[in-house]
Amino acid sequence: MNKQSFVISCPFDTYSGYGARSRDLIKAIIELDKYDVKLLPQRWGDTPTNFCNDHKKWSYLWDYSIQQLTEKPDIWMQITIPSEFQAIGTYNIGCTAGIESTGCDPGWIEGLNKMNMNWVSSNHSKGVFESFSQEVKHPQTKQIMGTLKLEKPIHVVFEGVDLDVYKHLKPNEVKFDLKEIKESFCYLFVGHWIGGSLGQDRKNVGLTIKYFFDAFKNTKNPPALILKASTGRNSYIGREAILDKIQVIKKHYHKNDKLPNVYLLNGNLSNTQMNELYNHPKVKAMVSLTRGEGYGRPLAEFCLSKKPLIVTKWSGHMDFIDPEFSVMVDGGLDNVHESAANKWLLKETKWFQANTKQAIDAYKNVNKNYKKYTVGGKKQGFKIKSEFNYESMKELISKKLELVPEAPKQIKLNLPKMSIPKL
Repeated sequence: MNKQSFVISCPFDTYSGYGARSRDLIKAIIELDKYDVKLLPQRWGDTPTNFCNDHKKWSYLWDYSIQQLTEKPDIWMQITIPSEFQAIGTYNIGCTAGIESTGCDPGWIEGLNKMNMNWVSSNHSKGVFESFSQEVKHPQTKQIMGTLKLEKPIHVVFEGVDLDVYKHLKPNEVKFDLKEIKESFCYLFVGHWIGGSLGQDRKNVGLTIKYFFDAFKNTKNPPALILKASTGRNSYIGREAILDKIQVIKKHYHKNDKLPNVYLLNGNLSNTQMNELYNHPKVKAMVSLTRGEGYGRPLAEFCLSKKPLIVTKWSGHMDFIDPEFSVMVDGGLDNVHESAANKWLLKETKWFQANTKQAIDAYKNVNKNYKKYTVGGKKQGFKIKSEFNYESMKELISKKLELVPEAPKQIKLNLPKMSIPKL
């Protein structure tokens, strides 16, 4: 039986969130063994490439790669932002992480409407796209011609965690070296420090540091904060830029204030190394005061360590974070700052601003009553392990692909033999 041709255009070889998402979806679709899968590799901004060669587990993906399309595929999938979607196949699937604020560019809705089906990572993103509505006016007459809104089906396909990689480790199983860090109690932040003026970036790294300083300045034996962060490219210049930003934050304090230590981990780590970092005995909790997530992949991965998570109460990660099991920081919606606005984040939309007191108190409470919060950390880890794992994601993908109609089959006609009469 001939399999349907399935071409996936995506940045699977990049060090990026979209790269990780692409690899998981590709792996799942290949393992279903129902399709003739081909990959059309793409870049993802300025993020580094060569992930698959650096991680031999994924090098096999190059066996499926093609340089260009030679024929129309039965199924075409694009994993990117919706404004880049193009309907190329007989059936077309758009896959995007979604949006981190309350709105999106009209071009994203137009892109979603080009596809037969769309996949997003979270209910937050699905809700933003479904609620979009904008009047369409004639460019000359300015008369209303109609309303732009989502017209095509959209489904939530969560990002399942690979339990073979991300799992709870005993202290003696951790080989990752943090010997230069003297503190035995450390908070961990993971994410890019990109865009926005100080205190206005999406991951909210600036205020994550400031609130940490506010919580533990001038205290005896304070904890430390580890930043696994970059500016998008792991370079010396990027590292220095982050260190400079930390120094600017420190200047807000009195010269006699004794501030707790902030350590920077900059550079690419393998998935195995990341799991060891999550499980390191010095790492006691993760903190994310994020303003908005399409999903929040590192948060789900960290939860498998069974440690407490401090996190804001809004956007994509709320699909898998149980407020009863994690340390939630409330707040409210605020305008996306113009310094952070781009084609993904529109300044006329809103994102989350963590309550300052709650954020500072969360730091203090987890440090003071750590054993209490580990109970919730273990329960949250069990939730991820049982409900948001890779195998469950693959099963969900299989169900969604059952909605794709089979391509028309070429039917061979058996015509009766005909003889030409002799004249």
